[in-house]
Amino acid sequence: MEFAACKVPVSPVRKRASHKSEMVNQLLFGETMIVLKQKKKWARIQSIPDNYEGWITVSHMEEIAGNLLIPDNLWLSSDLFSAIETDGKPMHISAGASLLGFDGSVGKFGKIEYRFSGNKINRNEVSPDALSVERLSKQWLNAPYLWGGRTPLGVDCSGFSKTIFKMIGIDLPRDAWQQVQTGKRIKKLKDALTGDLAFFNDKEEIVHVGILLSSELIIHASGKVRIDIITEKGIINSETGKKTHRLKAIRRYW
Repeated sequence: MEFAACKVPVSPVRKRASHKSEMVNQLLFGETMIVLKQKKKWARIQSIPDNYEGWITVSHMEEIAGNLLIPDNLWLSSDLFSAIETDGKPMHISAGASLLGFDGSVGKFGKIEYRFSGNKINRNEVSPDALSVERLSKQWLNAPYLWGGRTPLGVDCSGFSKTIFKMIGIDLPRDAWQQVQTGKRIKKLKDALTGDLAFFNDKEEIVHVGILLSSELIIHASGKVRIDIITEKGIINSETGKKTHRLKAIRRYW
């Protein structure tokens, strides 16, 4: 197996080939990968297009042709959760899942065939804008924090920004320290716009990211997905009034 796609609703990507190992990422249904190494029940993979590496359970993978790694016409599931039917059985996929090999009603990749009739987004037709960012991100309010998570049932800070941006047609790297190295620098918070990403540091290391709703409000995954106040100094918890994160940088992506 050289190339594969995730065939389950969400698959944990682990640091090592063990269910006890740290989950560093998740792959959503239909997301693709390059298989770097395979041993028994595990495979070391590199996800597409962010080149993020880790170990995934082989039973969660479906072998695909290389031309499906970066499809020309990719549809995404746009509701928080949607039902598909595969092999005559239901499966529920989350927001941002890739409808790989989809023609409008039926999809196929490898030996997987499925039907989908929910709301969807065509990556070739979507244009990033402030209203879309705000609408999509607010749907995730109160989603619990989960290290390595990327779904409304558990998400970390960079997984949240990555998945929301995927749904507006922008591919971000996986981790906050990688995301801050992309985009256009915005020097001052007063110049920030809805959809800019704000990054926060601890001893010069980038440890947190959130999506700006304005130059005064930020939505981010910290304990849960929440909206807090942001100032030039950092995030102020809207419930306690205490500063929780120190602002380091702001980036714009369109």
